[in-house]
Amino acid sequence: MRLAETVTFGGSGLDRAAHLRADADAIARLAADPAAGVLLLWKGKPLFRGAGLAWLPAENPVAQRGTPSVFLGFDDGAPRFAADLSAWEPSERPDTLGAFHDPSEQTHPGLPDDHAFAELRNRMTDLTPREAELAATARGILTWHHTHGYCARCGAPSLPIQAGWQRECPSCTRRHFPRTDPVVIMLITRGNSVLLGRSPHWPERMYSLLAGFVEPGETVEAAVRREVFEETGVRVGEVEYLASQPWPFPASLMLGCRGTAVSTDIEVDPVEIESARWVTREELMDVFAGRRDDIAAAREGAIAQFLLSNWLADRLD
Repeated sequence: MRLAETVTFGGSGLDRAAHLRADADAIARLAADPAAGVLLLWKGKPLFRGAGLAWLPAENPVAQRGTPSVFLGFDDGAPRFAADLSAWEPSERPDTLGAFHDPSEQTHPGLPDDHAFAELRNRMTDLTPREAELAATARGILTWHHTHGYCARCGAPSLPIQAGWQRECPSCTRRHFPRTDPVVIMLITRGNSVLLGRSPHWPERMYSLLAGFVEPGETVEAAVRREVFEETGVRVGEVEYLASQPWPFPASLMLGCRGTAVSTDIEVDPVEIESARWVTREELMDVFAGRRDDIAAAREGAIAQFLLSNWLADRLD
């Protein structure tokens, strides 16, 4: 797919400079560079200034409270780091924290009033491709540190190494690497129609493409066919890969595929999804235009909407 890397969080060409991660002296020099910047995250929410990310100098007192410090790479030559400030407690904790839609924003008393922590899914389409990739990388790696603080082999506390890109157990010396879970998300078509489904936990009327985790020992193509059949009873024949999207909520790599249905009857598994339906191109155009009362579009910026909009525009090749 020629437009594959125009998906949100992809295609900015970030120089991650992985060869520097093992050089502690080099990383220290980069952190002291006047051009360097630190992106703070609170409970997975990046720090924003206006519509863009807020980069703090490493010597900023609030930035120094963040842990661990992770080297993200170079943004047009400027060193970029990320750090977690989740230990800070705001005066008011939002009830919507961790919900599908969290509109709340938090301001830190030690930062300017125009700096606020905001949910990345709400603001991702405001960012440039480079900012989006940096934010996704920061959220993914810091979430991994937060949830993998102990050695999976012996249970002892592990420590971050390699500029934040690995953890090492001081007890058994086992090294651990960031987790990424492959997920297939599929545009299943039959003639002029596409198969959409909805989860009971989504906002009212919202429908999207079917998706599911790839299992051990399974190919992407097999995962597409299995997930579609398990959720809807629809059989899928030919499958082709289209595009991928890092989705750090918390640690997925969405593998966008197109599949051709060889059956049309739907039998929903209520454990998997709430409902599913075939939607024609004409109906989907009305959905995107907001002219339907029974179906709402997938979240803007998500690969589901990316694939659907390109299908409507006949730009999947």
